[in-house]
Amino acid sequence: MSAETVSKSFSELIKGDTPVLVDFYADWCMPCKMMTPILQEVKSRMGDALQIIKIDAEKNPAASIQYQVRGIPTLILFKNGHILWQQAGVVQASQLEAIIKQKVADYELV
Repeated sequence: MSAETVSKSFSELIKGDTPVLVDFYADWCMPCKMMTPILQEVKSRMGDALQIIKIDAEKNPAASIQYQVRGIPTLILFKNGHILWQQAGVVQASQLEAIIKQKVADYELV
């Protein structure tokens, strides 16, 4: 994570114009560990068009409750403070990239 990302609060990041994919995870969760290289691949493909944040669901229970995280990993896509998409479970890189692009495009049409 860059220093710029660290200096901004979570609420500032998700309200930004750049889409933000939030990964709620736990250290002990094997499917969560499977998401790490997938997220790295998506980030390398999408570059600055997407920010990715990982949030430990156990260390941040208030955020988990606020966004109704019932299973991990849970991915939530934000843009301008709006939730564009949310899903629990492992999503493959190509599918995840397609979902992100589609949801952002749909949002921008509104």
